[in-house]
Amino acid sequence: MNEPGYAKIIHDGLWQNNPGLVQLLGLCPLLAVTTSAVNGLGLGLATTLTLACSNVTVSLIRRLVRPEVRIPVFVLVIASIVTVIELAMNAWLHELYKILGIFIPLIVTNCSIIGRAESFASRNSADRALLDGLAMGIGFTLVLFALGSLRELLGQGTLLANAHLMFGEAARGWTITVIEDYRGFLLAILPPGAFLGLGLLIAGMNIVNERRARRSASVAVAIPQAVNNT
Repeated sequence: MNEPGYAKIIHDGLWQNNPGLVQLLGLCPLLAVTTSAVNGLGLGLATTLTLACSNVTVSLIRRLVRPEVRIPVFVLVIASIVTVIELAMNAWLHELYKILGIFIPLIVTNCSIIGRAESFASRNSADRALLDGLAMGIGFTLVLFALGSLRELLGQGTLLANAHLMFGEAARGWTITVIEDYRGFLLAILPPGAFLGLGLLIAGMNIVNERRARRSASVAVAIPQAVNNT
């Protein structure tokens, strides 16, 4: 079986098959946690690390696991990795860990992680599995960060508030106040605001894809005409 190229793996993870905007997987934490940019970034990085580690592990053991028990084994691998990440965050990023709460252990149930383990990592080499995990994780993180930034900006008028929870005391001054004396838009930080924000991101992606398709079609028509004219 031919393995996919590195460029295609990256393009699929970041754009063409993005877990948050195209596959629409992992929506529970995506919508619940993204009340701020830092919260979204924290959960996104934890998910990325889980995807990368689980993909590599599954790829390495894929020939040793019998098909009948592959799903339970994959879930056990993912749960073990998430437990290590949860304990590490509790030890070194305790305040952020308390904010993210139950959504860190719930990474185990994220459909995109078990889906990549089954559909990609179990069928490809470790280097491609690692790249796929990183690409899918970074694509998911970008959606979390973008949605969190949008909701924080509309809800509080700031960006990167509480960055010190992730980056340490040196980051206390990183908060960007975009709108002074802003009363806030409550809907943006409530659950309906998460759905509306995600809808705007998906609509923006669809617009970009449609414009690219039109441009490609116009180029495809123009090239034969230019050849015929010559």
